[in-house]
Amino acid sequence: MFENRERTDINELGEFGLIKHLTQHVELLSEHSVKGVGDDAAVLDAKNLSTLVSTDLLMEGIHFDLTYVPLVHLGYKAVQVNLSDIYAMNGVAAQITVSIALSSRFPLEAVEEIYKGINLACKKYNIDLVGGDTTSSKQGLVISITSIGYAKPEDIAYRNGAKEHDLICVSGDLGAAYLGLQILEREKQIYLENPKIQPDLEGKDYLIERQLKPEARRDIVALLADLGIKPTAMIDVSDGLASELLHLADQSGVGVTIYEEKIPLDPMTYETARELGLDPTVCALSGGEDYELLFTISQADYAKLKHDVDVTVIGHITDKNSGAKMISKSEKVHELKAQGWNAFMTKNKDKPGT
Repeated sequence: MFENRERTDINELGEFGLIKHLTQHVELLSEHSVKGVGDDAAVLDAKNLSTLVSTDLLMEGIHFDLTYVPLVHLGYKAVQVNLSDIYAMNGVAAQITVSIALSSRFPLEAVEEIYKGINLACKKYNIDLVGGDTTSSKQGLVISITSIGYAKPEDIAYRNGAKEHDLICVSGDLGAAYLGLQILEREKQIYLENPKIQPDLEGKDYLIERQLKPEARRDIVALLADLGIKPTAMIDVSDGLASELLHLADQSGVGVTIYEEKIPLDPMTYETARELGLDPTVCALSGGEDYELLFTISQADYAKLKHDVDVTVIGHITDKNSGAKMISKSEKVHELKAQGWNAFMTKNKDKPGT
C-alpha cells in the first residue's frame, strides 16, 4: 500500500529512534500524569482515586483487515476500543500505553499514519500517551494498547451489581458496526474478483463510520454523573448485546428480560440488514463492535433519565431462575444466546445467527 509513495525504512531509525520520532510532540494533558514517554517507566498520580486498567490486543487478519481499514482509522479505533472499557466501569480514562509489532513491509510512513489516528483520539478524549514499545513481527501488524483511568471507589460500576427489578438501559443504537463490516467485506470480494470496479459505499456512510471509527461513550458517563445516577451494573457492547446481557446476568446472579421492539436500531441499520437478507434484531444481538454502554439502574432513577433520547430502556432484571429472555414483537419468548465475536475464531466475525 506504500509502494508508490515516499518510503522510509524503519531500520534507518532503529527502535529508540522510532519511538523518539513518533512521540516527539506528545504533551501531557491529565493531572494524573507526572512523567510520560522518555524514562524507564511512566509516573502516574491517582490522587486518592481507584485506578482502572484495561488492555486489548489487535492482530492483523483477526481483528482488522488492511484491505479496507485505513491505518489512521486503525490507530483511532484501537484507542477507542480500550477507552470503552474504562467508561464501562463508570470511570474517566486518562492515559494509554501503545505497543506495536510490525513486519518489514511497513515503512515509517505507515507507522506515522497509525500514530496520527492514535494522537487524534488522545486529543479528542484528553488522553495522555505515556509509554509503550515497538518490535518486529513475522506475522504482520499487531497493536496492543493499555488504557488507564480513575474513579472514586464508590462510583465504580461492576458487572455484578444488577438487582431484580432494575431497568436495563443501552446508549445509542446497535448493529450498525456489524453491517458496516458486511458492506466492507462485500466490496472487498468484488474488488478481488475485479480490481477495476470501485467500491460502492454510497449512502452507507454511517454504517462504515461505526465500523472503522467508533466513538467510546465518555459522554454517557458524564451524563449519568450530571443526573446523579449510579449504574448498578455496567458493561460495554463489544461482543453483541446478547453476549453482554448474559455476562451481566451471570456476574450478578440474575435473569434478564428484554423487548425486541425496544432495541434501538438506526433506520439505515434496519434497511441495510433487510437488503443483505439479515435480521436487523439478530445483527444487534450478535453483531458486536458497537462500543455502546449497557447498564442497569434502579427504577427510582428512571425519572431522571427518561427524557434523554440517547439512552433507551430495553428491559428489566428478573430472578435468576427466569433465565435470559427476549420478548419478540409478536410476543413470543426467545432464549438469549451468545453468538457474537469469538476471539479464538479464525475469521473476523461469525455471521450472526449461525
